[in-house]
Amino acid sequence: MPELLLELFSEEIPARMQARAASDLQRLVNERLLAAGFLPEGVKAFATPRRLALVAAGLPGRQPDRREEKKGPRVGAPEKAVEGFLKSAGLSSLDQCEIREDKKGQYYVATIDEKGRETSAVIAEMIPEIVRGFPWPKSMRWGGGDLKWVRPLHSVLCCFDHEVVEFEIGGIASGDVTYGHRFMAPGEIRARDFEKYYAALKHAHVVLDAEERKALIAGEAKTLCEAQGLELVDDPGLLNEVAGLAEWPVPMIGAFDEKFLTLPDEVLTASMRGHQKYFSVKDPKTGRLANKFVFVANIEAPDAGGAMRAGYERVLTARLSDAWYLYHQDLKRPLKERVADLGRVVFFEGLGTMGDKARRIAALAKEIAPAVGADPQLAEEAALLAKADLVTQMVYEFPELQGVMGRYYALAQGLQTQVADAIRDHYKPAGQDDEVPTAPVSVAVALADKIDTLTAFWAIGKKPTGSSDPFALRRAALGVISILFEFSVAAPPPAHPGESRDPEQSQRWVLAFARMSDRNIRLGIADLFVQHFLRKAQPSFAGAGVGSGTFLEALVHSVGGGFGAPGAVSEAAKEMARDLLAFFHDRLKVYLRDKGHRYDQVDAVLTRADGALEDDLVLIVRKLEALEAFLKSDDGANLAVAYKRAANILKAEERKDGKPADPAAVDDKKFAQAEEKALYVALSAAVDKAKKAVAAEKFEDAMAALASLRAPIDAFFDKVTVNADDRALRANRLALLARFRAATAEVADLSKLEG
Repeated sequence: MPELLLELFSEEIPARMQARAASDLQRLVNERLLAAGFLPEGVKAFATPRRLALVAAGLPGRQPDRREEKKGPRVGAPEKAVEGFLKSAGLSSLDQCEIREDKKGQYYVATIDEKGRETSAVIAEMIPEIVRGFPWPKSMRWGGGDLKWVRPLHSVLCCFDHEVVEFEIGGIASGDVTYGHRFMAPGEIRARDFEKYYAALKHAHVVLDAEERKALIAGEAKTLCEAQGLELVDDPGLLNEVAGLAEWPVPMIGAFDEKFLTLPDEVLTASMRGHQKYFSVKDPKTGRLANKFVFVANIEAPDAGGAMRAGYERVLTARLSDAWYLYHQDLKRPLKERVADLGRVVFFEGLGTMGDKARRIAALAKEIAPAVGADPQLAEEAALLAKADLVTQMVYEFPELQGVMGRYYALAQGLQTQVADAIRDHYKPAGQDDEVPTAPVSVAVALADKIDTLTAFWAIGKKPTGSSDPFALRRAALGVISILFEFSVAAPPPAHPGESRDPEQSQRWVLAFARMSDRNIRLGIADLFVQHFLRKAQPSFAGAGVGSGTFLEALVHSVGGGFGAPGAVSEAAKEMARDLLAFFHDRLKVYLRDKGHRYDQVDAVLTRADGALEDDLVLIVRKLEALEAFLKSDDGANLAVAYKRAANILKAEERKDGKPADPAAVDDKKFAQAEEKALYVALSAAVDKAKKAVAAEKFEDAMAALASLRAPIDAFFDKVTVNADDRALRANRLALLARFRAATAEVADLSKLEG
């Protein structure tokens, strides 16, 4: 069948925009074809630095004819309604309509027959509309026209069934002409079908498919490295970018002075990758980078790249010389001296300086340390120095190296490895695929940094809204969650709180903030937020020039008798902590759903028996695992069904009564049937067992206690009429069902379960 071939040829499209642009072009053309009644066999778009192209195969020569029935007004309707109907249907008289009848009476129906248009005419109409409305992140105008495109548009190739589809966009007439490589084959190319177009471009030194360009770059670069006994450092992000910079990629290998190998590998990579788009090369014998790099040219040089290679090497040498100078200048001043400089860097308006933040996270990291088996003094030291590299010249030049450079400077200055590693790792995880710190000191500092950020922005009302999260607070919350769970699996059991530490401090932390079990870090998140905000964070906030009348100032004043007084936690602070905890629950749901857990089962374990939000994240997961196993059993599945039946009955009757049934109002002297008595006895025993099991965090035992209710509740529903004529008997039975509902709430909120 005929195919559509389209190419939009322009000046260089930014590499970061190409993949999205190809996807958008493919989507927009496909949507318009489907809306016009076509069912193409396939639509595929391509992008190179200078062109967007698309092929749509399997299109007919014309649209199918269409018949549409349009329902009109009732017979006898006002004249204006009839006129509007006839106009919309393209008819001149009601004689052209059919009268039909339904239960409401007679009404008019117009049958509209529409002849299909030539496919080329449809294409000629839709392509200019797509081009004019194309969703570029940024676009520009040029010359005297009003057309906007990412870069000046030079030509439009558009052919259908080997014929040019004629139209004009911004003074550019469509045709069958494109152009090859800018330098190696700049002449015109004529093509009216995709096969010839693709082959002609390849002959003119243009690789149309981005995936083919990526494979070519990766393959040839790997071969060049292996020929010298080296390894190419895998960098998918850079590969995607470089593939968008060259239509005819030619990888080559260059070298730099070995003296630069004394720089950290990350500095070498940042210099090569960030500024020059070079690939790093590793020496498998040393495990470190070699003094080689791979660059990708967009031309086959006549001298095999000799002059070009010298130019690339000269530019990189200048970059590395700058890095060498900055690195050695930074080493002259210890990180500890740089902490004072952080006082001149504003963290955020109303939240003090980076120095204030460093002191806050240092205090909190010291508090957290015993719970994660870290030395409190090392955690405090690492946290205080964690932001110090922000005022170094190297991080100013390469912001992506924050934390990384701090580690190198710490090691060079003789600080302990645990401290240095924590400086590097406290930003982690920076994203979904980033590694999570598991070393105890790193965990303490990373948690402290993220918790301080969350409490700080919550305090001044800068919470995420909808899809807007400019301060990455969702990522910070997911980072806390990931650290808690990863650490509980990967870390060794924490040391006893009393070992080589202040026993009183350790006991206070364990009792107030954490409950440890085996290898798990157990943080009471809500308490932690309130205590950090009021007792650690607020003094530095209060001294940071916070204006009067702010929410932050109100909370400061609400403390009253002092930041350390246990009774000084205001309702406003508690409400902030509850709100922040709810935010954590939302992030936890996302985290657990990504791990394959059902959202309704997650919801069922997020609250305690009293309805309050559970703030122990590890406990939530343990409850979830026990609930999932329970619901897979026959007893669990049947009990969930029974719960839903009981809940439905209670909901209906409580609506009638205007008040909830009281589980405490059960009177065992009013039982009229043995099944009521049996359920009452079973409930009493099950509730007692479930409470004890939950308190001991033996959730499997708690579920087993609930399972014992299956037989008596089934018998109750089989033999007992809840909605009895006797009002006292009915009320007692409803109270018994309410007690059954409350019993299940000791373990999980089964009302959240679906299906």
